[in-house]
Amino acid sequence: MDGTLTPEQQDKRDCLVEKLRAMGRVAVAFSGGIDSTVVAKAAQLGLGSAAVAVTADSPSVPRNEIEDARELARAIGIRHLIVETHEFADAEYVRNDGARCYFCKSELYGRIEQLLPELGVEVVCSGANLDDQGDYRPGLKAAAEHHVRHPLQEAGCTKADVRAIARSWGLPTWDKPASPCLSSRLAPGVQVTPERTGRVEAAEALLRELGFRDCRVRLHEGELARIEVPVEGLAVLLDAPVREALAQRFRDLGFKFVTLDLEGLRSGSLNVLVSLEQRRLFEQR
Repeated sequence: MDGTLTPEQQDKRDCLVEKLRAMGRVAVAFSGGIDSTVVAKAAQLGLGSAAVAVTADSPSVPRNEIEDARELARAIGIRHLIVETHEFADAEYVRNDGARCYFCKSELYGRIEQLLPELGVEVVCSGANLDDQGDYRPGLKAAAEHHVRHPLQEAGCTKADVRAIARSWGLPTWDKPASPCLSSRLAPGVQVTPERTGRVEAAEALLRELGFRDCRVRLHEGELARIEVPVEGLAVLLDAPVREALAQRFRDLGFKFVTLDLEGLRSGSLNVLVSLEQRRLFEQR
């Protein structure tokens, strides 16, 4: 299936496998998303049983994502471990002041580090790619503090490269939409609770029932739900019967206000609410 890759992408794919092989024994922080899936596949190809995928399980992770990760690991053939993380016990995480992802990743990487002797590995890897650089990424600061390696970045892979490599390997996630954690749907300043993340998960499930593969329900102060879907799908939700039924179901879930974002779906739309001071602490340069 190399015909799906440019010569440059073939070189990057081969480089990725070699980078992981050179690490010796690795644990991949594995969410089941496209990036970490490609790293896990490369680790399995380069290291076999010396590689393990580790998936975090907490109220911030949709239940279907846990099952998808389990099935993907089985299909890849990589050793797989699901571990409970306890970021919700951290007051800094719960406060959600714009640095939430830093505390989440610190918890995850710290948990994996504790397991390294048991897992028989020495290096922790993430799925960060080149496009993750130069943006507001608190999680990357946590990764640096825990000496986490980023094989995709080391191999020069952009998001487009990652998708192309996944497709060349026949991975079912090659065109999977991004799926950040449920806590990322809560606006800065809105405290993170399992009840709220559960409500967001249920609300997005309602949108998927309507055929939206890629969607977000953002939760703002006052229990206001802001729905983001691709612009071309706005008309579907504005149709009177659909609009009225969906609004009622959202209210049944506990939302007090239901709004539709006319700008459509866009990644990281809540980042505009993060203070400049907070952004400067975590910007990647």
